[in-house]
Amino acid sequence: MGRVNDTAEQRGQDQPPPEPSAPDEAGDRIALELLVHGVGGTTPQEMLNDPSTVRITGDRTAAVHRRANDVDAEKRPQDYADQPVAEAYVWSNLTSGNGARALWLLLLPFMVVNLAHWMRPTADGMRRAVSVYGMLVRLVALTLTVLLVAAACEVALDLTAWQCAGTRACAEDRAWLGFLAPSESGTGWWTQPGRRLALAALAPAALTALLWYLSQRTWSAYESQQPLPHHSEPEEDGSRSALSRPGFWYGRRLVARLRAAHTAAGLLTVAAAVGTSAARYDRTAASAALHAFGVVLEAVLAIGAVIVVVVVCRRGRSESTLDERLDRVVRTLPLAALAVLGLAVVYASWDRPAWRSSGRLPGDETFGVIALVQGLLVLALAAVAWALHRRSAVPGTVLGGVGGPAVAMLACALGGVMSGGVAQRVGDWLDDGSTPGADGAAFLGPPVVLTWQSAVIPVLLAVVLLLAVVLGLRTRRRSRLEIARVPGDYEGERPDTERTRRIANTRALAALTDQAPVIVGIVSALTLLLGAAALVGAWGTREVPGEAAEGAHAFIEGVADTTQALGSWLIGFGFILFVTWGRRAYRDPSARRTIGILWDVGTFWPRAAHPFAPPCYAERAVPDLTWRMATWTRQTGGRLVISGHSQGSVLAASALWQLRPSVRRRVALLTYGSPMQRLYGHWFPAHFGPAALMSLHREVDCWRNLHRPTDPIGGPIGLPGACGPDVDHAALKDPLAYGRTESQPLPAPILGHGDYQADPVFAEVRGTLLARLRPGAGRRQSHDCVGDRTAAPATPPAGLPAPRGDGDEAVATDPVSGASEPRQGNSGRSSG
Repeated sequence: MGRVNDTAEQRGQDQPPPEPSAPDEAGDRIALELLVHGVGGTTPQEMLNDPSTVRITGDRTAAVHRRANDVDAEKRPQDYADQPVAEAYVWSNLTSGNGARALWLLLLPFMVVNLAHWMRPTADGMRRAVSVYGMLVRLVALTLTVLLVAAACEVALDLTAWQCAGTRACAEDRAWLGFLAPSESGTGWWTQPGRRLALAALAPAALTALLWYLSQRTWSAYESQQPLPHHSEPEEDGSRSALSRPGFWYGRRLVARLRAAHTAAGLLTVAAAVGTSAARYDRTAASAALHAFGVVLEAVLAIGAVIVVVVVCRRGRSESTLDERLDRVVRTLPLAALAVLGLAVVYASWDRPAWRSSGRLPGDETFGVIALVQGLLVLALAAVAWALHRRSAVPGTVLGGVGGPAVAMLACALGGVMSGGVAQRVGDWLDDGSTPGADGAAFLGPPVVLTWQSAVIPVLLAVVLLLAVVLGLRTRRRSRLEIARVPGDYEGERPDTERTRRIANTRALAALTDQAPVIVGIVSALTLLLGAAALVGAWGTREVPGEAAEGAHAFIEGVADTTQALGSWLIGFGFILFVTWGRRAYRDPSARRTIGILWDVGTFWPRAAHPFAPPCYAERAVPDLTWRMATWTRQTGGRLVISGHSQGSVLAASALWQLRPSVRRRVALLTYGSPMQRLYGHWFPAHFGPAALMSLHREVDCWRNLHRPTDPIGGPIGLPGACGPDVDHAALKDPLAYGRTESQPLPAPILGHGDYQADPVFAEVRGTLLARLRPGAGRRQSHDCVGDRTAAPATPPAGLPAPRGDGDEAVATDPVSGASEPRQGNSGRSSG
């Protein structure tokens, strides 16, 4: 078994695995259960319920394990006639492996905006609208990169090098700033503002380089993983999900292109912060040469910004083929931006004896412009999403199709809080605790718009608290209803008020997950409105809220002072908490694994919008699972059930979509605690909506799903008509026993989302699936929802669009080979 990967590599990367061999007597008996864990991860010993396990293929990052006694199971098929061989695929180290994962906390807004790309409504022939949607999300992602680098420039260049180092009262107590502070003689080389800015530019430039390095490193480890070579077969049809396309889990070209553009954007932002300040001074200076150079530099910066925007807008994902090429801009664009930054540094460092720094660094309105652009982009994105949803009208899509724009708004809010928090904390620290911008402060502090944005945070938190109270009351009401239902699920049991209450409360709390869309929608809308109000207040008054409210009614003045002080404290507390989490995650593997749950949920999707987002672990996990299933069935001819829990069920389904039909005939799917419909179906309808799941059911008719009413994450798949009970098992009892019984002499625990294998139904359903995979077992159902794979694609139920996925590519027949291949459009784009 340890030579599986070697055999695959010897066949060559450009050829698909051979057809599965005809099953012999041993192959008919041998069966394999491939277990895939969910969020948070676990150990192979826990998954296999055996302290002695062996890694049979893979590496320290992700691998397949077996019990030590099962390593040579294929040589002893008679020993496994009544049960399958168990294997565990462990992928948790993809998201929480080493200490460097703690740096991913810095990338949280980037991860959230990347999710917005995949939340678009189902496209029903609206290819142009899909492209516009993807382009708008990528532009929002670009503004987040600029915002992060601008925040670093604000801290290093404005607050430290320009304001504090330029003020003797601020710099005299800080020895590390002494060589930058203006002296009485004025002869210090570093005391000139341009040279201080040039030196301070190293910090945001280093941050940009760090982002590039993290993206480059993960790109080579994740996006460059080769998927299973795939060529279309006559049994495949054009209505398959986009997740089945050969290049869906191979985003190497797009991520490299976006990485180049975002790196260039970061470097150009630093160059603008350094160079434009000097250029503004030279407009009133006597040197015509420096003035001309400043004008040329500003023009170059503008041209560079246009080029970056064009690169980001021009190309989306290519999924129809494995696109191995890299665009020329991948190397040239960052190097060109670095050269512009070098010119800006040299230009700013030129000798200007009369130049003095006062007030804030020129260009402090940048944060307001970024906030305005983000708001306009989110509104445009909402309009496109609404048009797409109006055309497709897939039931269950969250927020009427605008879930993606709402999440993009939250990403912008996270970016604003992080950037504002850093600026506020550094400003308070440099000003010895005084309120920046207020009377008596040593210097002006961060831009006014950042103070206004922090001042609206208490209002937002008050609304969130009110929502929590409303949800608490609803949960209490639902718990009372469940109290009346629980006895009916355990007929004949002696009533136990406390036991009933605990079960009912668990069910009611599990239902809170379904309220997430409402919370996200309200918070996003309120964030947009409060952000607009903060922008109007900042630009209208040019003063911090406390100063702007002076002379107004006492109540208004008190509210302004309170919200400003409280907002500054809250944003500072959030920043300190953020740093504390990152430090703990770096040092403590258990804490890193806990925080890694966030990445398990948020980094399933490829980096289609932001190249600096945490990498997509599915671009490693899905090829791993696909290769394992294809090679094992080919070598043994045996039957295989892939058994996925929670997020592992989504990985399992994605891997099955990548298999050829000839391989898929020997594979069954068992999902439990699955968020495939409850989370992914509602939030990502283009890829896991009803039409896509119907397509999966047609292609994998050996599919059963287990769920519990106490599970806050998993739920039924909920296919329409006869397809529903064909996939979904009846809800499992949880706990297994209400009171003490002969088989459960001690109180049975409420399992919720975990330990589905403890229910006897699990082994029963697994056995049924494996039995249906036996040759001649007649696996296909009589339901109309399944259809015949050899016939024309089944027509979706009324009200459901065809499961066409991103790009809605047609399928053409090669005139020479007769094989069906995706017909690629002019640009080869699939996801906008």
